[in-house]
Amino acid sequence: MRSGKLDRTIKIQGFTNTVNEYGTPVQDWTDKATLRAQIIQASTEEFIRGGAVDETVIIFRTRWLAGVTTADRIEYEGQAFNLKETKEIGRRKALELRAVRAA
Repeated sequence: MRSGKLDRTIKIQGFTNTVNEYGTPVQDWTDKATLRAQIIQASTEEFIRGGAVDETVIIFRTRWLAGVTTADRIEYEGQAFNLKETKEIGRRKALELRAVRAA
């Protein structure tokens, strides 16, 4: 993978449970990693589910990172994207991440 094509910065975030200073459980997204990535495809699709809903889908390609699952999400340009699919490229050479903008 050529580093010159990795022209975007994304954050991989995982959902965690912590306890605040009052002893109350708090669920929040925390950063797992900040990566350089390439956008392979970006599109907006319209689906009719009782009305028109725009759904933004982006496919990112980045270097291999162990432990990335569909339970995680991506933060890109201040927006959150839920991971729908992770695909290994080569033998742990790279990752292709299919993400949908979170509602």
